[in-house]
Amino acid sequence: MKLDQIWVRRAAVVAIAGAMAVAPLAGCQSNTTSTTSGSDSSASQASDSTNGTIEVTIDDTSCKLTANTAKSGVVTFKVTNNGTAVNEFEILAEDKLQIVTERENLTPGTTTEVTALLEPGTYYTASKTNMVGALVDATEFVVEDSGEAVAVSSDEQELRDNALTMYTAYIRDQAGQLVEATNNFVEAYKSGDTEKAKELYPLARMYYERVEPTAEAFGDIDPNLDLREADAKAGDVEDMADWKGWHAIEKDLWTPEDANYTAEQKTALADALVADTKAFYDLVYSNDFSIKIDDVTNGAISLLEEVATSKITGEEEAFSHTDLYDFQANVEGAKVAYGNVKSIVEKKDPDLAKEIDEAFDTLETYLSKYNTGTSEAPVYPSYTEIDSNAGAEQDEDNLSTGARELSDAVNALRSALGDLTAVVLS
Repeated sequence: MKLDQIWVRRAAVVAIAGAMAVAPLAGCQSNTTSTTSGSDSSASQASDSTNGTIEVTIDDTSCKLTANTAKSGVVTFKVTNNGTAVNEFEILAEDKLQIVTERENLTPGTTTEVTALLEPGTYYTASKTNMVGALVDATEFVVEDSGEAVAVSSDEQELRDNALTMYTAYIRDQAGQLVEATNNFVEAYKSGDTEKAKELYPLARMYYERVEPTAEAFGDIDPNLDLREADAKAGDVEDMADWKGWHAIEKDLWTPEDANYTAEQKTALADALVADTKAFYDLVYSNDFSIKIDDVTNGAISLLEEVATSKITGEEEAFSHTDLYDFQANVEGAKVAYGNVKSIVEKKDPDLAKEIDEAFDTLETYLSKYNTGTSEAPVYPSYTEIDSNAGAEQDEDNLSTGARELSDAVNALRSALGDLTAVVLS
C-alpha cells in the first residue's frame, strides 16, 4: 500500500539533540488537588470559571501541576523546564493517544505559556524527556463544564489547521515511542533473551502500525522496516540476503530453524532495525515534514484498508501470529486520524459521523473480547486460535467464523470511512 498524498520535501534532516538518550521515567503527579471549596489556593483559582493560570514544573524525571481540574474554555498552562534535557509538555485526550495540544523543544531553564481550548471531559497531562520514548507518567486532568459553549471558529480553514497540527504531533509522538520500544526489543534480541524479545515484539510494533501510512510516504523507510517475507521473495529485494526489518527478526524468533541466521546476521538485522527506526523518527521531526488534510483522512482510510485487504488473513505476522496487536494499533491510528477531522464531518454530514462512531465501537468490541490485558497493555492470543489456517497461505474466502466476524466489522468501518476524504474536502 502506498500513501503518496503526504508531501515531504527531501532535504537535510534536522537532528534532534539527545534524541536517543532517554532518561529513566518517574511519576508525574499534581502537587495540589483542586477543590470546589472556598480555598484561596491556586488550585481553586484554576477551577474558577475564569481559569487562572496553572503552573507546570517539569524536569528530567517528573511533571507537576498546581491543579488537576479546570473549567471548560480557554486554559493557560505556564510551563517551566527545570531539568537538564530538552523536554516537551503534552495535553492528551482520554485515550492517552490523541494529542490535543503540545509544546516541544523546551530547553532547560525555559518558561513558556501553553494555551488550549478545552471542552468538558477527561484529559491527561504529561512531559517527555528528550521528546522521545514513553510519557513521563500521564496525570489525569479533568475539565468541568463552565456552562458556556466552547467556541469553535466558523472558518473551516482553522479547523483544518488544527487537525493538521494535532495529527502531526501524534505522528511524532508515536515515532518517538517507537524508538524507545525498538531499542528495548533489540536489546533483548541481541542478548539472546528470546522469550522477552517475543513479548516485546508485538507491543513495540504497535507504535509503528498506528502511523504506518506516514512511514510509507518516505520511500525506503517502510520496506526497510516492515517488508514481509512473501513480498521479499516476490521481488521487493534483489537478494533475500538483503531482506531486513521486523519480519526478518520475527522469523528468527519464532522459526529459528528456518531462518538459520549466523550471529553476525542477527547483529546486523538488529542494528539495521534501530538505524532505520531512527531514520523514520528524524524524518518526521524534520522541519521539512508536512502533511495535508487529505493525508489525515486518507491515513485513516488506509489503515482500515490494509486490515481488510491483507492482514485479516494473518499474512502480516506469518511466523508469530501476533496479528491482533496489529489490528488494534491500526484501528487506534485510524480513530485518532478521524478524531482530528471529526468536527468538520459533524458539521457537513452528521449522519456519517454517527455511522463512523458506531462502526468504531463495534469493531473495538470484537477486538476487546480477545484481549485479556488492557487497551494500553494488550495481551492477545495467537491469531491461529481464531483462524487455524491464518498465515501467508490463507485467503479471505476461507476465513474461520471468528475471523469472518472481525472481517465484517472491519469492512463496516472501512465502508463508513470510505467517504471521509470527500466529505471533508467538499
